Amino acid sequence: MSKKKDDKRIIFNSEKEMPLVAMSLGSMLYNKTGAWRNIKPVIDLSKCIKCGICWKFCPDTSIDIVDEWPQVNYDYCKGCGICAEECPEKCIVMVEEEK
Repeated sequence: MSKKKDDKRIIFNSEKEMPLVAMSLGSMLYNKTGAWRNIKPVIDLSKCIKCGICWKFCPDTSIDIVDEWPQVNYDYCKGCGICAEECPEKCIVMVEEEK
C-alpha cells in the first residue's frame, strides 16, 4: 500500500527503435486513462472499515491508501466497479460521471 514512484518516460524516435515483440515499456503513470470512465466509484468513509480490499482488487491500482484510508485516483480509474463489488461494507457506490 505504498505510493506510486516516479518513472522515466520511454520515447522512441522512430519505429525502428521499437522492440520487435510486445514487452513492458515501463510505467503507465504517463497513460492517464481516467477519461475513459462514464461512472466512478465514490467511497463513504463513514462506513469504511479500512480493510484494503478495494485497494487489493483494483486492476488499475487506482486506489491509494492515504493515512490508512482508501482514496480513488481518478486520473487512472476506468470505472470498472470491481472495488464497489468487492467491498464487504458496500461503502463504495458507482455514480454517473459528470462531464
